[in-house]
Amino acid sequence: MSNEKNNATDSKSSAETNAPDTEDISKLEAEIHDAVAQGTNVEEAVRHLTLKAMNASRLDINSLRRIINAVMQGAREGAYHKLEHASDQSQTAQTQIASAVAGLDSALASFAEASKLAVEEAASRAKKFSDTELAQTRSDLESLESMFLDTLSDTASTAKGLVAETLRDLVSHAKRNGTVVGEQLKQTLATLTQQMSSVSHAQLEAGVKLAQSTADFVSKAAAGVLASMEDRKKSSKEPKDS
Repeated sequence: MSNEKNNATDSKSSAETNAPDTEDISKLEAEIHDAVAQGTNVEEAVRHLTLKAMNASRLDINSLRRIINAVMQGAREGAYHKLEHASDQSQTAQTQIASAVAGLDSALASFAEASKLAVEEAASRAKKFSDTELAQTRSDLESLESMFLDTLSDTASTAKGLVAETLRDLVSHAKRNGTVVGEQLKQTLATLTQQMSSVSHAQLEAGVKLAQSTADFVSKAAAGVLASMEDRKKSSKEPKDS
């Protein structure tokens, strides 16, 4: 009993240690701000920074929410910076914030894809995740797209002027046409459902952890090894006309 309690405490401590802290979130927000303000390959920069933040964390739904919020706050402030420092930068600022949103969408899709790949790899090696972990992951992923859109809406509601207008347009476009993460989630959730249906209690001690396996694939995505989302993103999303 004591060992079980200690193990539970250690597990909780590990999760808390690996969750993004205030300093990490502030750093991410500042990096996103600079990427948008400086305007060099914004979409890829935001995607990379977001995946890097995910890779540094033991992710749960609250951690993802903090990361998404930090990205959008940084993008908003970066767009303000662009507008404040040159009167003729409205078109550029619109493009930058749209690119930042696209980069975040792509990063979230890569995260969803990483979960799918982790499950498929385990299945190919005749290993199983626990039904509890699969159910929790499915529940978290089901809310991922709505969390993304809600954060866009919330950021738009607290923004001003051109930035607010641009964000509202992006939210409307995403709701009409869908998102990259939403498209990927259809595949990921189907894979999770299939895996859950095949789990037996005799297989629960395989020693496979979905969170760690997903993190490994997120790391590869951050390093550019997983590039399949890029082509899918480009084919499913049209840039906003201004």
